[in-house]
Amino acid sequence: MNIRLLLFGAVADSIGFRKADIVMPEGATAAELIEKLKEQYPQLAVHKLLIAVNEEYAEATTRLEDGCEAAVFTPVSGG
Repeated sequence: MNIRLLLFGAVADSIGFRKADIVMPEGATAAELIEKLKEQYPQLAVHKLLIAVNEEYAEATTRLEDGCEAAVFTPVSGG
């Protein structure tokens, strides 16, 4: 299935692009997407990554659907 990636902050800076499409197997989870990204881009391994699917924060077990939008980013804090 096709997933539209949106990459923000340190994630985008680490790999050099902000948008991409990625193919995942049917029934893949948010955790599996993060794992695949870290395998393809080892420089992401130093980051704790969060994911939102279709503009909703996602748990690791969230199932992805064909055509969904997955935003990947690092935690932020203010002060």
